[in-house]
Amino acid sequence: MTEPERGGPSAAAADVPRRNWAGNVRYAARAFHRPTSVDELRRLVAGSDRIRAVGTGHSFNRLGDTEGDLVTLAGLPPSIDVDRERARVTVTGALRYGDVAPQLYAQGYALPNLASLPHISVAGAVATATHGSGQTHGNLATSVAGLELVTADGDLLHVDRDTDTFAGMVVGLGALGVVTRVTLDLVPAFEVRQYVRLDLPREALDEALGSAYSVSVFTDWRAPRLREVWRKQLADQAPPPADWLGTTAADRPRHPVLGMPAENCTPQLGVPGPWQERLPHFKLGFTPSNGDELQSEYHVPRASAADALAALDEVAHLIAPVLQVCELRTVAADELWLSPNHHRDSFVLHFTWIADAARVLPVVAEVEERLTPFEFRPHWGKVFVTDPATLSTRYPRHRDFTALLTHLDPKGKFRTKDLDTHFPR
Repeated sequence: MTEPERGGPSAAAADVPRRNWAGNVRYAARAFHRPTSVDELRRLVAGSDRIRAVGTGHSFNRLGDTEGDLVTLAGLPPSIDVDRERARVTVTGALRYGDVAPQLYAQGYALPNLASLPHISVAGAVATATHGSGQTHGNLATSVAGLELVTADGDLLHVDRDTDTFAGMVVGLGALGVVTRVTLDLVPAFEVRQYVRLDLPREALDEALGSAYSVSVFTDWRAPRLREVWRKQLADQAPPPADWLGTTAADRPRHPVLGMPAENCTPQLGVPGPWQERLPHFKLGFTPSNGDELQSEYHVPRASAADALAALDEVAHLIAPVLQVCELRTVAADELWLSPNHHRDSFVLHFTWIADAARVLPVVAEVEERLTPFEFRPHWGKVFVTDPATLSTRYPRHRDFTALLTHLDPKGKFRTKDLDTHFPR
């Protein structure tokens, strides 16, 4: 591949976000770029000493921040190419799941799972192992069959499952290159019904989590029972009985965060609909969650669910005052080097905090202390305070990823201060 010409800033730099979605991180970049072609992107990468790509900005820490050049791929021509013979789709990495999913459904296809919000970009979600729920479903990165990325020298690299280091590149934290296209596995389209159940007894949590295609349980740590269960079941399955696990049926649509409008959420009350209109909690075009928030998330072994909850009960009095809602989910094990689900089925505790870092961070530290015996792995894009040296021991392939990073980016073009602390040279 010949080296592309070196170029200057993109004319549409004003369109690049200066803050993350939550507004708690102001990007420190010296320049912002919005290329309109892959060739322009390659010139930008080749001509920069420090550069990072930003997706929809749905990370809550500075892992993706840079003091160099920040580039969005939202200006690249969008493409959604379905390969019917192989049951795969290749999409522009900057596209949101909410943009891709309806087009797949129209052609009779689905993705195995979706995250709670369809607003996130495909490349960004994959790079941080973002996930939905369901104890037989892996995170979104497990559907990746191939990547196209611009490497540090501006070359275009294609990798797939036959590439030796593929399992280390999918959840790449944006550290290995700028991902321009992603190939995903497809399944036949399906219909889903969503039921919300209220006041789940703690002792029924395990059964509830395994009861449907995708299940989320919400709690506020203020009551002994778990406040809500969101069951997303295949449409042809029987609805839950009236006395299901000692719960009662919601008589109206709900929002996970008390006081927020249920209109923002996907249809409930058992009304059948396409997979992409039920698996997420929130509708595209509406504010997901609260919007004014911080988030943390921890993955522990699936078998440790009850013990992890019991450990956090000890600090419930600290959690509740700064919490908007806590979501409990499951994710299946995978082979991806930096996935929080690497080689273990996971029970996931997701905290949506109030937007007050001074009050939240001490509680985050307490939560992490209580979860330490379970060797938790935090979501890479959320707020956490774990010592990087400690965290590195929880990923068996951590050294391999560090070596891969050094091989593909020897001068540290895609590195950031946070990446340097987690993967020192």
